[in-house]
Amino acid sequence: MKTLKIFLSGLIAAGCLVLSGSPAHAKDTSPALEMARQLNQAFIEVADKVSPAVVVIQVTQKESARQSDEDTSWMDMLPPELRKRFFNEEGRQRGTQPRQRRSPRNATGQGSGFVVTEDGYILTNNHVVDDAEKINVRFKDGRSFTAEVTGRDPQSDLAVIKINATGLVPLKMADSSTTRVGEFAIAVGAPFSLDYSVTIGHVSAKGRSVIFDPSLDQDFIQTDASINPGNSGGPLVNLYGEVIGINSMIAGMNTGIGFAIPSNLAKQVMPHLIKEGKFTRSRIGVEILGLREFQDFKPSVPGIEDGVVVRGISPDGPAAKSELKAGDIILGVDGKSVKTARELKEEIAYKKVGQTVTLDVARLDAAKKTKNLKIKVKTDAFPGEEKDAAGQNEKSTGTEPASFGLTVRPMTKQLADEYGIEVTSGVLVTAVEQGSPAAEKEIKPGDVITEVNRTPVANLKQFRDALKGADAKSGVIVNYLSKGTSRITVLKED
Repeated sequence: MKTLKIFLSGLIAAGCLVLSGSPAHAKDTSPALEMARQLNQAFIEVADKVSPAVVVIQVTQKESARQSDEDTSWMDMLPPELRKRFFNEEGRQRGTQPRQRRSPRNATGQGSGFVVTEDGYILTNNHVVDDAEKINVRFKDGRSFTAEVTGRDPQSDLAVIKINATGLVPLKMADSSTTRVGEFAIAVGAPFSLDYSVTIGHVSAKGRSVIFDPSLDQDFIQTDASINPGNSGGPLVNLYGEVIGINSMIAGMNTGIGFAIPSNLAKQVMPHLIKEGKFTRSRIGVEILGLREFQDFKPSVPGIEDGVVVRGISPDGPAAKSELKAGDIILGVDGKSVKTARELKEEIAYKKVGQTVTLDVARLDAAKKTKNLKIKVKTDAFPGEEKDAAGQNEKSTGTEPASFGLTVRPMTKQLADEYGIEVTSGVLVTAVEQGSPAAEKEIKPGDVITEVNRTPVANLKQFRDALKGADAKSGVIVNYLSKGTSRITVLKED
């Protein structure tokens, strides 16, 4: 404790010395002050090392979900990515959706990113570049480039954009599994358009779930380094200038609670976004719950404290073709132990689709004795994930078809049952963007599109091909089924 007090007093003294700008007392400094000065210099060196690889991302978006004029004057000052998150949170809390303006308009927003390859690939958040019409990237030295989206992964909130440049110096990605709670964390970005702001804090926690955004089913690094709107997509680095996380979101304003996507997750997703434009997760098709959470089941399991209970097996999933049974306890995947349902999900999700995994399984017999098994299961992709919404997660080519705010998936019996409709030829609407042309024409999730410009569409390829050949501004004729009723409408992009 005495040493800590000396160190803290040295930090205060060092701060005063730096502010005064006087080196006159350098010869008279104590060991504590010298230690503080070295730490101060370390922060300076990290900022100097990292900032040249950090970029300010300016995005022109077509905003589709705005509140009415009278209650959004202050919201108009915020970047689109923050407005979107605010609206989502407000809608969940109130159980309502924000009011919309009658016609969308272009909006500009700003985020951050950082160089990951010397030939111009840049990592950022998906929500920074989502729905972008134009992306401009600016470096600290003043260089400016137009960027194109290479790939997006909404589930992890990661995206890769590309600029036409070479000879760049990328940041090194750290092994986030070795990051320790309490170590220094430094964020670099452009909060509130204050470019290249450097904030310093600590790693507050690891393995956090973001309860206010359940769509992000993954772990986050929590930090008290100040993160604000505009920091999104920028790096969170350690004292060596290595990226331990990608700053993604905050819990409230000025709370000191920020969340970053771990670098190890980014290292798994990023290569796929660069090469394929998307990241497809694997599954084995089981309903699971951590043993510690399954209190009704745990007392009957002798000698096992942690693991994942198989509560159910999907009839159309890979596990249904294996020896796995409901009630089995999964203890590991390919020799790596799993203690929670999230750990099991992540171990499976980041395996290659079609890869065979070996599960370490404990099974109870009638006498409640444990039998240890190794069960092989061949993974597959989540239904519809390999072929996503029209235009989504595809590389930007400048000629992508208009989506009119629609997200569609191929029709399957499982989806038909989920939406309570009859299986028919066509593509199923699973989401409609607020304020979009499709929303204005009252197309809803559960509707089935059967024709585009009088051309039948039975799958996603036919749907995309029909849109590619259409003139979105002149209007596209869409035939669809809504609650069993045949309808027709014309969709136009402004």
